[in-house]
Amino acid sequence: MTDKKNFNFFLVDDDPFYLNLLEQMLRNQGHDQMHLFESGVDCLNALNQKPDIIFLDHNMDTINGYEVLKKIKRFDPDIFVVMVSGQEDLKTAVDSLKHGAFDYILKSGDEGQKISEVIEKIGQVLDIQERSKPSLLKSIFSLF
Repeated sequence: MTDKKNFNFFLVDDDPFYLNLLEQMLRNQGHDQMHLFESGVDCLNALNQKPDIIFLDHNMDTINGYEVLKKIKRFDPDIFVVMVSGQEDLKTAVDSLKHGAFDYILKSGDEGQKISEVIEKIGQVLDIQERSKPSLLKSIFSLF
């Protein structure tokens, strides 16, 4: 599996308390490359730092999570975005996934386990993508 410590995380939430809690959850799981943002605009302005995984709050003041998600996916569709929200509405979760979110995590007190599972799934997806890439020699010979 992909080494989890190599992931570059962006954590985006306008609640500084929850943002720090999320950071601590990831640190407790052995992750150390992360950038914290209290607004979607700040996150969007830093996308050139090439995050691998973005944990994005759905309800934010200036620009909501859907809008940030759409702009992230336009910038780089390969960034894994996980929506994190207190919204228990099924439509909110489905809409997030429709707009390109990899997963939707409900702020319910057991996020640590769910975050760990999502990161594991992302690692598995990346492993499968890596294995399915044709080697350089196969690519060259397939041209003939």
